[in-house]
Amino acid sequence: MTNEFDADRTPNPVDRHVGLRIRLRRKELGVSQEKLAEAIGLTFQQVQKYERAANRVSASKLWEMARALKTSVAYFYEGLGDPTLSNGPEEDGRDSVHDFLLTPEGMELAALFPKVRQARVRRRLLDLVRTMAEEAEAEAED
Repeated sequence: MTNEFDADRTPNPVDRHVGLRIRLRRKELGVSQEKLAEAIGLTFQQVQKYERAANRVSASKLWEMARALKTSVAYFYEGLGDPTLSNGPEEDGRDSVHDFLLTPEGMELAALFPKVRQARVRRRLLDLVRTMAEEAEAEAED
């Protein structure tokens, strides 16, 4: 059996990325975990584990998911960068972004934010969130 985790038991960054892309595509299409699982012959719990990167997705299951989610296998790897140019996936803050997008609130915010058409309003929303985060950090330091 292959070790799916590093020594500190965290999922491999590539597995996290693929899991997030599965979730994003599934949500984009409005497909439930149950429906996706049924389409590829798994339980919804297994789909959950793939999305959280608790389990790795085999090549054949990724192929089936791509077909069920009407996309290419390459879609799941988009954004990782060129593996021939680096030692591994670029992780410049991606872990926190992945964690955020794996929450229901994160997914909803990510889906709704682009629908705010006025750039000024988007900037003000960002300023609000930034201020709230700074205040939370300051409180944590006290």
